[in-house]
Amino acid sequence: MAKVAELEEKTTGGILLPTSSQKRPTSGDVVAVGGAEGMTLTVGSTILYNKFGLGATDLMVQGELHIIIAEDDVIGVMPRSGATADDIPELVPVGDRVLLKVREDDEVSAGGVILSQASKEKPVSGTVVRVGEGKVGEGGVGKALKVKEGDDVVYFKYAGDVMETSAGERYIVLHESDILCKI
Repeated sequence: MAKVAELEEKTTGGILLPTSSQKRPTSGDVVAVGGAEGMTLTVGSTILYNKFGLGATDLMVQGELHIIIAEDDVIGVMPRSGATADDIPELVPVGDRVLLKVREDDEVSAGGVILSQASKEKPVSGTVVRVGEGKVGEGGVGKALKVKEGDDVVYFKYAGDVMETSAGERYIVLHESDILCKI
């Protein structure tokens, strides 16, 4: 169970956001754990989960929003409570998930033509930044992932959760099974 992070009521520049513009947080601080042997999450960890809340059940506790979520539905652990988009490179993926830095497409074609945004293909390759501990098998033993930090990989086009830092660097967290090959 995790206490959901507070809504952002203003931008980093200090502009107040109307309620209709505030996005529901997709992170929270773990307040209780329980369940299967071999769990990696601990009380106090700040978790990141899917923006659609898949696998999470909302629960109000003493007037504060909490979620109940299975460890398999957690994307990763952030380095600290209140972490921001700029902390994404420090995210530790959970289970069989992998954090990739997306390889950006060229702005100019091989023939020297400047490409418009619409003509660019969605990126499908990146460099492994960090890997999870692997899926926990029988007896609580994790199965190590086949990819490792520094590997360049190609992944399934529509897989994962894409995130961007304030500097415009793009990252994606996906399951190892969404990786098609190393390059």
